Amino acid sequence: MGSEGPAAVTIHVTGFKKFHGVSENPTETIVSNLKEYTEKKGLPKGVILGSCSVLETAGQGALPQLYQALQSALTGKDSESSCSGRIIWLHFGVNSGASRFAVERQAANEATFRCPDEMGWKPQKVPIIPADGGISRVRETSLPVEEITKALAKKGFEVMTSDDAGRFVCNYVYYHSLRFAEQNGIKSLFVHVPLFLTIDEETQMKFAASLLEVLASLCQ
Repeated sequence: MGSEGPAAVTIHVTGFKKFHGVSENPTETIVSNLKEYTEKKGLPKGVILGSCSVLETAGQGALPQLYQALQSALTGKDSESSCSGRIIWLHFGVNSGASRFAVERQAANEATFRCPDEMGWKPQKVPIIPADGGISRVRETSLPVEEITKALAKKGFEVMTSDDAGRFVCNYVYYHSLRFAEQNGIKSLFVHVPLFLTIDEETQMKFAASLLEVLASLCQ
């Protein structure tokens, strides 16, 4: 096993719970149902679906859970794949004003929350990781964002590439994940999805499964 062609890519997925102004977060539904959905439809070739975690929509408050999940991917049964860098962290967040999916190229080292997070924190122009420098610092994903977007568009999804993940919790989590990924030789990607009122649940589940397939094919 393992000598016949490329090793599978292990993809770990996170979403978020509800937050101010969004009482039902589509990413909670997507991530909670993804294992069952892919079991029914069949996982794309070359994909191992790892952990599926739903985080509190909070900055500092979500970090213990986030880092526990990130760290667990590097130990135990995933340690072999981590050595060859075949682990991807895929984070989903909602953009309630969006009309299509957005593949995020980068995260900024800035926390400026437009409203308090679910634990009451509302930072303004604060560096997410002070050791990285000021709020103008950005970290980019090592995954080919343009190729991912084009491949998903070919499958019929309304999708775009984005250079701005905001300055709220999504960007906060993505920045931490990108830093962790760089330090540990793995990959990280964040994707914003619209509300189910804009793009229905079934289409969003298909999109998530298609994204797994695209990521695996690009990482072979």
